[in-house]
Amino acid sequence: MTYRQIITRLKRMANARNVAGMARFGINTSHALGISVDDLRKLAREIGKDHELAHRLWTSGIHEARMLAAFVDEPERITSRQLDRWANDFDSWDICDQVSGLFERSPRGRERIPTWAKSEREFVKRSAFAMIAGLAVHDKAAADRRFERYLVIIRRGATDERNFVKKAVNWALRSIGKRNRALNRRAIATAKEIKTLDSSAARWIAADALRELTGPGVQQRLSSQAAKRQSQR
Repeated sequence: MTYRQIITRLKRMANARNVAGMARFGINTSHALGISVDDLRKLAREIGKDHELAHRLWTSGIHEARMLAAFVDEPERITSRQLDRWANDFDSWDICDQVSGLFERSPRGRERIPTWAKSEREFVKRSAFAMIAGLAVHDKAAADRRFERYLVIIRRGATDERNFVKKAVNWALRSIGKRNRALNRRAIATAKEIKTLDSSAARWIAADALRELTGPGVQQRLSSQAAKRQSQR
């Protein structure tokens, strides 16, 4: 499927009613067609992986074409220049989150986390914490010490009052705290430290994370996980 064929297909899939719905969820719809993520993922499976095509889709500026670019790109071929160019183009939280899912699978993307976590740009900073959240769920082989380092970054980012940053910091903290029993204890300790900071964002992040991480659902799941590992030894 060529670039022109894909753009034509996307325009035929446009849904004005969906665009209105996207706007209600705080998505920037200035260049949106109103195509669901599920439909874009189905289209991506038809297309297959294609790094060059991903670049062309991104430069189109169309909201859904950029999201599709994240689904068809090849993480191992992502360059440092691409990382910075795409991140600086982020104009909506949903694009940021989907592309961050691509970046977290790239070694160069993971290297950007400490730097982007200090960015003045809202969605670039959000991307750092979205990658942390994604890695906590997807990188099963990663050692706990990696996430302990991320907890330090989370604490530093917890006073950012911008809505899309504080939500991503909270997301990252909760994701680490649900990974295993040891990290749950460390994430709870970090949340308690964050709670003492003189910031409304920090207090919200801490309260929300503590509510979930100390709650019966998470605690029961982690206990079952620990018991299963013990029985397998």
